[in-house]
Amino acid sequence: MPRADEERRAAAAAAVSRGASSKKGQTGGPGDGVASKQKSLKDPGRSIAIVTTAALPWMTGTAVNPLLRAAYLARRGLHDVTLVIPWLAPSEQKIIHPSIVFDSPEEQSAYVRKWVKERCGFEPSNLKMDFYPGRYHTDKYSILPVGDVSEYITDKSHDVAVLEEPEHLNWYNSGERWSDKFQHVVGIVHTNYLEYAKMEAHGNVKEKALRLVNSWVSRLHCHKIIKLSDAVQEFPRSETVNVHGVSEVFLEVGKRKATAAAAAMAAQNDPDSAAATSAGRAVFTKGCYFLGKVVWGKGFHELLERVEAHNTSADGAAYPLELDVYGNGEDFHSVTQTSAEKNLPLTFHGRADHASDAMHDYKVFVNPSLSDVVATTTAEALAMGKYVICASHPSNEFFSSFPNCLTYDSPEEFSKCVKKALSTDPTPLSSRDRYRLSWEAATDRFLDAAELGEEQVSGPGTSRTGKAGETLVHALHSNMLRREKFRRAAGAGANTMTPPERLDGTWEPEQFTEKTVFSAGEKKDITRK
Repeated sequence: MPRADEERRAAAAAAVSRGASSKKGQTGGPGDGVASKQKSLKDPGRSIAIVTTAALPWMTGTAVNPLLRAAYLARRGLHDVTLVIPWLAPSEQKIIHPSIVFDSPEEQSAYVRKWVKERCGFEPSNLKMDFYPGRYHTDKYSILPVGDVSEYITDKSHDVAVLEEPEHLNWYNSGERWSDKFQHVVGIVHTNYLEYAKMEAHGNVKEKALRLVNSWVSRLHCHKIIKLSDAVQEFPRSETVNVHGVSEVFLEVGKRKATAAAAAMAAQNDPDSAAATSAGRAVFTKGCYFLGKVVWGKGFHELLERVEAHNTSADGAAYPLELDVYGNGEDFHSVTQTSAEKNLPLTFHGRADHASDAMHDYKVFVNPSLSDVVATTTAEALAMGKYVICASHPSNEFFSSFPNCLTYDSPEEFSKCVKKALSTDPTPLSSRDRYRLSWEAATDRFLDAAELGEEQVSGPGTSRTGKAGETLVHALHSNMLRREKFRRAAGAGANTMTPPERLDGTWEPEQFTEKTVFSAGEKKDITRK
């Protein structure tokens, strides 16, 4: 156990005691509308409910990152942390993780805890887990809550709520405002929903409507918004900070690669034959790859375009780009067919775990996606000591400060990045950069960013008039969403306001059959742009 962790744990009990005494006389409660200026999220002993929109074994970012945030925060021992995740009926679990189906939330909780232990190397014993009912919407490729999520949080102190994807959680929320119920509500924006909306039929209209809805529901329910990057729309009361980290398993690969690179460098001038033989072994033995969900909106249009342009350029003739592609998804057949028609040197391998041994020896991760907010796979590749080639884009601003991140603004610059990556070796990851990528650093950034600043205390919505306006808008929004016909028309699905009596394997919700103007619907043909 690192010394810093030992010291943190040793100080936890005393800190909690100090925190309890320091909170005497503080004011502010759930009905205040603005979190108390006198209370900090960093105060020991606070109860934090981290609410998200997906759960393992669905390996999507909104399942993995909130889980790791909760696990690492609970590990410190300073806060009472609860992870709140959706429970799906077995019939809908089979859609998104067909190989593993749970009969009870307890079974899924055990699976999640085991995954954390295997991936991070520690038992999340301090972490509590609550489940709320959710429905998987096949037209939106996402899980939406059924009923009022806040009612399923067993810790009734209603202290701190962290809403991972606040807009997503509240599109169809007809219940009480989170910011009225909880003392301190922080929203973390994960997904660029506007980019997906623009790819659909009538995308410009959908994008404008969604922009307004996202802004208002987040403002109504949160005291503070954290944007992972400026790739997403503007939100009121927001700050841009990357509060995600990388699991220890990826950082360990980076450590081993740095050690191997140092040994190879030292051995170059060593006359000993064994050392010379060792120096002759490459630190990375494979070339370039991409890993991600195979849907056009996750960067595959850009990927195919960049590979085609590079391989027909002068640099491409000398340094051709061949790529192994890992992942599956709704557009797998379309993407592979288009790649074959263009005769591109892409080999599709299907789904793979980025932490598996098969990924360790690739030298270059290519991710040209422009729809990400912060790409977890890019962070993982950097943590493993690889080169990363990505676009100069707000989603990559955090990564661009790392020496192995090669960014481009044009096809010509992309080819220069490929040439450098294929002809040189990555810089071994420094201890400072390793820490910056860690969840320990991400947790510190989160606690800092979650604090309330001037905008949250005295900005839009904090005046008497502003509060009255927000109350009116919330009343209108919630009243409309208590009407079944409106909910169906808006895309919430039939009977999604009333939760099931029990959360277990006996839940058998009716299938969704209707399409609405707010369903994902038909996508534009972007495969031949």
